[in-house]
Amino acid sequence: FICCLAVSDMLVSISNLAEMLFMLLLEHGVLVMRPSIVRHMDSVIDMFICSSVVSSLSFLGVIAVDRYITIFYALRYHSIMTLQRAVVTMASVWLASTVSSTVLITYYRSNTVLLCLISFFLFMLVLMLVLYIHMFALARHHLHSISSQQKPPTAHRGGSLKGAVTLTILLGVFFICWGPFFFHLILIVTCPTHPFCTCFFSYFNLFLILIICNSVI
Repeated sequence: FICCLAVSDMLVSISNLAEMLFMLLLEHGVLVMRPSIVRHMDSVIDMFICSSVVSSLSFLGVIAVDRYITIFYALRYHSIMTLQRAVVTMASVWLASTVSSTVLITYYRSNTVLLCLISFFLFMLVLMLVLYIHMFALARHHLHSISSQQKPPTAHRGGSLKGAVTLTILLGVFFICWGPFFFHLILIVTCPTHPFCTCFFSYFNLFLILIICNSVI
């Protein structure tokens, strides 16, 4: 799952760089193509970008679920997460990402499609938030149980603090890097002509850079 996440994140960056290079070559006259071919190439690159973004989000969620099973069902982990199920999960994520990105690029002007993408982001955010907080709570409970059995009792605040910091960084980076892009999509659906929304839309390239930063991180 981590390898798939790494591949997805590399594809996010590579696809964005490929699109940037393609547009620069067109602007400077190095590439000369008919407008129809340019539109087709742009759609294909956008599909790769969208597919890699969706798969990256999906594998973040899958990894959270896998860690949750590891902690709460440790003795049954290898019977629950078999190699076959892992392969099926990975293949399903890649297939679903490709199909959904094709639909999104084809019907990108549809508010329904944008709402589906926004709902997917919110679902992944809530899923990771709930799972990681539950895992952190269990870790704190175990630390308190261990410290209460020791003589004299120890607080183990260092471990709890490290866990809290790790959790905050993990979810904070995710929200900061992905939040503006999906807030952009929300504004497209809710108030596309409002002056504030129009001003916010002008920073779209910055939101894409933040997504690439998330991939790097």
